[in-house]
Amino acid sequence: MMKRLLGGPGTISGFLLRFGQCAFGAASIAIMVTSFGFSSYTAFCLKNVISHLGSCYLIASMGLQVLWSFGLACLDIYALRRKRDLQNPILVSLFVVGDWVTATLSLAAACSSAGIVVLYARDLTVCATSKRLTCNRYQVSVAMAFLTWVLTAMSSHVMFWILASV
Repeated sequence: MMKRLLGGPGTISGFLLRFGQCAFGAASIAIMVTSFGFSSYTAFCLKNVISHLGSCYLIASMGLQVLWSFGLACLDIYALRRKRDLQNPILVSLFVVGDWVTATLSLAAACSSAGIVVLYARDLTVCATSKRLTCNRYQVSVAMAFLTWVLTAMSSHVMFWILASV
């Protein structure tokens, strides 16, 4: 029998963790996308580097995180409504791997974007010289990405302990 931990799959606290991940990830995407000029800076968007795919690492990473968290939140709602137990070793193993992958990608995206924001705002003073850039919005978007990562790290830690209790 697996341990019942706060934030585990199929629990209200697990649903709240997933909902928070989804909400902060979506907020990070929305704030970054609505910021003026984010796609014209190759640090945020690698559209010229990766054969014009328009791949934005923070946006792509948060998009994956939102999809993963939304799917698991729906699964939590299903388990809560049907009173199903989601704590079997195969499902928890899948949750652990998915959480680790999305947590790693989210942390990497948040850190790299934070580094670029610091470079623009403090080192190059691009934000001070260009009034059209919305550097404060970039900072808020990165903060939302870090909050998403914190919640994902919490749920991956819980999933690891549940899996270890088998």
